[in-house]
Amino acid sequence: MKIDFDIHGGNVDKVARELGLNSKTIIDASASIAPFKLPKKLTNYLNQSIKNGFLKFYPDRSYFEVKNAISTWHNIDPEMILPGNGASELFTWAAREASLKGISSLPSPGFGDYKRALKCWNAPYIESPLPLYWSDKKPQSFPIKPKTNVLWITNPHNPTGQLWSRSSIENLLANYQLVICDEAFISIVPGGENQSIIDLTKSHKNLIVIRSLTKLFGIAGLRIGYAITNADRLLEWCKVRDPWPVNILAINATNMIMKDSKIHKKRLNKIHRWVEEEGNWLNQSLLKFSSLSPLPSTTNFQLIKSKNSVLSLLKNLKKRGILLRDCRSFNNLGENWFRISLQKRKQNIQIINTLKDYIN
Repeated sequence: MKIDFDIHGGNVDKVARELGLNSKTIIDASASIAPFKLPKKLTNYLNQSIKNGFLKFYPDRSYFEVKNAISTWHNIDPEMILPGNGASELFTWAAREASLKGISSLPSPGFGDYKRALKCWNAPYIESPLPLYWSDKKPQSFPIKPKTNVLWITNPHNPTGQLWSRSSIENLLANYQLVICDEAFISIVPGGENQSIIDLTKSHKNLIVIRSLTKLFGIAGLRIGYAITNADRLLEWCKVRDPWPVNILAINATNMIMKDSKIHKKRLNKIHRWVEEEGNWLNQSLLKFSSLSPLPSTTNFQLIKSKNSVLSLLKNLKKRGILLRDCRSFNNLGENWFRISLQKRKQNIQIINTLKDYIN
């Protein structure tokens, strides 16, 4: 059986091999990761970790230090925190929890990895359609109230880029046995933390919040995320998960990021300026195409509807070393939809200028 890994985006090395290109020359606007280098201090710290022989030892299975670092940043009891091998591993364990509660509702279109996680446990789910047009109001009220046992929410939403209001999600908590909220992109959004519901885990045992450092710091290769929920639930997960799912470099990087507030805040400010400036620039540039309708977004990607199929367009751009996200993998979207992840201005200009060669 062939598994299609291309639907996620970010397959730069594979495309480079196919096209005979240097991967460094490819503009990857298919995966929504900040296009900036790691802070020099963090790079040096990781190099030093290797030189000091940290790789010789097994990681601390209690995650004592890293849980305390995350705890201080979010003002949450460390026993309510569980680091994971990226958010994806934690979705798998959240899905196990969902399988014990009943039917899950997945807002659609939505991130496909939730389905993958639920299928691990043969957990039933339905897809609940979201409206595909919305205003530029920030934040938006979560627009649906599915009648299921479990509700999965992505905030801000992937792939639409809508930021849901904290109040509208809080109002839903009493309606479900379990709410799983993926906040992987929320730190990237200017003002996004104001809509986070992490602190609600203190008073709502039916809430799981999952975070990732991948998007903010551009460290997809390190695989680091963390879940926040009640301590008893996390103890049950730890009884059945792999013994060492998080590697020592990921642990050390997270420790430094969470402990060094100067680096963390500097990165947040840099990313927020970039999202505001480049997001506005890209949106205005896309509006000039008569055949394209870019939809309002709060984060570092832009969902676009075309009057025509974009399959040939995406193929032609790929041949020229520009990768955009084909949105057919998202339910309720089809071959007229694509997504562009923000790059630096030089690359964003190149994307727009190349689009001009194919569409009006």
